[in-house]
Amino acid sequence: MKLLFLCKRRPQGRDMLTRPYGRFYHLPRLLAQKGHEVSILLCSYKREPEQYDFHDENDICWSSVRLISLNPFHYYRTARQMAEKLKPDWIIGFSDTYYGILAVHLAGRLGCKSLIDAYDNYESYIPWFRPLQLLWRNALARADLITAAGPQLAELMNRGRKDKPSVVVPMAADPIFKPLDKKICRKNLGLPLDRKLIGYCGSIHPSRDINILFDAFRCLAAKRTDIELVLTGRKAPKIEIPKGINWLGYLPDEKMPLLLNSMDVLTVLNQDSSFGNFSYPVKLYEAMSCKVPVVATATPATKWIMKKHLDHLVPPGDSISLCKVISGILEHSGGINYGMVEGWKEVTTNFEKALIV
Repeated sequence: MKLLFLCKRRPQGRDMLTRPYGRFYHLPRLLAQKGHEVSILLCSYKREPEQYDFHDENDICWSSVRLISLNPFHYYRTARQMAEKLKPDWIIGFSDTYYGILAVHLAGRLGCKSLIDAYDNYESYIPWFRPLQLLWRNALARADLITAAGPQLAELMNRGRKDKPSVVVPMAADPIFKPLDKKICRKNLGLPLDRKLIGYCGSIHPSRDINILFDAFRCLAAKRTDIELVLTGRKAPKIEIPKGINWLGYLPDEKMPLLLNSMDVLTVLNQDSSFGNFSYPVKLYEAMSCKVPVVATATPATKWIMKKHLDHLVPPGDSISLCKVISGILEHSGGINYGMVEGWKEVTTNFEKALIV
């Protein structure tokens, strides 16, 4: 098959040309390795050189154009010209509402099939922009196929599609995430060897209920002196990190497996919201691949991911429950066997089956 992916250049803040990762890279990569002809057109929101027809070691053809002066027609024209030249079997919208809308529009013009993929509830990003939401809903109704990171999101996207197919294509951890020796990892990062480490990785922002974690840590610290809370990620300016909490800043990609394997327990937090209820945190999958114990907010999405470990979930906004569950896990420190955790290879096989049907 000939596949054309449309995607922003920095989904989740990482440059796909210099730091490729996640579903935006591994799904196309593995499809190309299976013999499909894969092209990806990226849209950059920064002032940086454009690139065209760059083939990587997997024989994926990459192109990247700038959103010049916030003018979307440059990207649109490039996507249309590529589609007319390639004559793809599928045009696939990745990473945001705009790319799904464009994929369906171009596929309709060229007579090929369209697929919209989502890992979040994109409607929660700009809920007040009604015209965009209407275009998105129209594109979902017209798309030949939708794929979503979990069943709750697939059901949400499937409204109004009149029995058209939808397939769950879950998130997965990149191959670098695997169990490693805890002492070696801590020494590499300069973390203490004689303390119980509680970790948090990701956006340090009020929308992630980070203050609930701070409250839970104060509760734990009042009962025991052998614990330390370790944070990594970008911090919102309005957040003040309490004294005694170790914030490592934004770590390089290659350090993240070391950090996760250094933890006695990792926390994955979210809110009961139109975003949080349809969020399938990749950090949860990464921790599970490393066999690190996780405590997560009990949203519909995390209940689905952690269905065999519901005792590790806590109600949104409940610092007392968070403190209690973390304390229980620390009493039985050590790795945890989550059973078989699917990687991108297994996920891509299911994605390919959906394209072929």
